[in-house]
Amino acid sequence: MIKVSVTYPNTPNARFDHDYYRDKHMPMVKAKMGDTCKYYTVDRGIAGAAPGTPPTYIGMCHIFCDSVEAFQSGFGPHAREILADIPNYTDLSPVLQISEVEVG
Repeated sequence: MIKVSVTYPNTPNARFDHDYYRDKHMPMVKAKMGDTCKYYTVDRGIAGAAPGTPPTYIGMCHIFCDSVEAFQSGFGPHAREILADIPNYTDLSPVLQISEVEVG
């Protein structure tokens, strides 16, 4: 199983609509990807490692798929539409990483 992590760095004065991301964007991503997306999670950054420090990321999601190929086949055909929705919830550029899940 692989995990696609999409993170949004917490930068000063950034705009990020958590409600839109959670309630509209990510359900749309899941609907477009269908069964190639086994499940996903959505996170809201609340703190950094040291007391009183801000979170590294303001928000993020993790999309779980059977393989990189499964992710690409589910996301690729809808990439333009999914990426076009980003300005509806943020002015940040997402950072993507694909990881192999070793324990889960």
